[in-house]
Amino acid sequence: MPSNANRQFLDFEKPIKDLIDEIEKLKHAQEHKKIDYSDQITKLEGLILERRKEITQSLTSWQRVQLSRHPDRPYTMKYIQNMTTNFVELFGDRNVKDDKAMVGGFATLGGQTVMMIGQQKGINTKTRQLRNFGMANPEGYRKALRLMKLAEKFNKPIITLIDTPGAYPGLEAEERGQGEAIARNIYEMIRLKVPVICVIIGEGASGGALGIGVGDRVYMMENTWYTVISPESCSSILWRSWDKKEVAAEQLKLTADNMKNFGLVDGIIPEPPGGAHWDYVDSANILREYLLKVLDELKPVSPEDRINQRIVKFGKMGFWEELPASSLAEDANSNGLGNVSNQAASM
Repeated sequence: MPSNANRQFLDFEKPIKDLIDEIEKLKHAQEHKKIDYSDQITKLEGLILERRKEITQSLTSWQRVQLSRHPDRPYTMKYIQNMTTNFVELFGDRNVKDDKAMVGGFATLGGQTVMMIGQQKGINTKTRQLRNFGMANPEGYRKALRLMKLAEKFNKPIITLIDTPGAYPGLEAEERGQGEAIARNIYEMIRLKVPVICVIIGEGASGGALGIGVGDRVYMMENTWYTVISPESCSSILWRSWDKKEVAAEQLKLTADNMKNFGLVDGIIPEPPGGAHWDYVDSANILREYLLKVLDELKPVSPEDRINQRIVKFGKMGFWEELPASSLAEDANSNGLGNVSNQAASM
């Protein structure tokens, strides 16, 4: 977790930055002037906590997108380090190579062995390039599927942590079957006989998220988003500019609250006041307690029931309206399509 001196702040976090700067000045004066400012520092620290709570209570959709991408936000490996022990990372898809954007391996969570899988973005320029900014190639999704099948073989639960701006869209990824790899994962995850819990811990964009996003339970952390396209890309398609990204974020209904209301996720996992980037340990502990509780709920379910429940769960997602055949015929006749339909039927 970064120190206050090394923290990065978003525009709407400026009131917190001002208070932290004031504390640093008091600490500096206390050290050099030998004057006790502990009461003032304690008061300011209390104000910081209040500001953190206030800020997250009134965030726009775009601001939540910004928080999900916060430079100090914990990524998959940070959660694994803070909420599990004995993590043994496994590598490679046994076909092309090891994709560093997708990480996974067995770990101990609350005394039980689980398979942890997730996208990893990297914490600095060098590792972001190594991890391809969390955008997995086909071999990344095939590696994830290999690890899921391994977990199924040994009857171990699977936990996926989703944090990606999307699957890698490069030419070489398409040549190696990006779409097929994601579709195969969706198909196979529905059929896994062991418990599967999916948690969106940052960005949940498009097929890149769905490639490891099918499970018995799907959760979103408080300051995350989940949709078919990023606000910037949506804005560039609709308005030929990124300038409308805030409008796009609002219209896409991509926040955790929206997704819960649509029935696309099963619940929202709270974060520390101000966001997960303020306290890695607390954030991991909150997530850990949720995971252990859900694992206890899923364990008694038989494999057959588990698969059927997943099929029903994902099959009923979406909104549609069915019209009786008579209404369709009336609409066709009113639009002058009746004769065309009859002619086509007689040919």
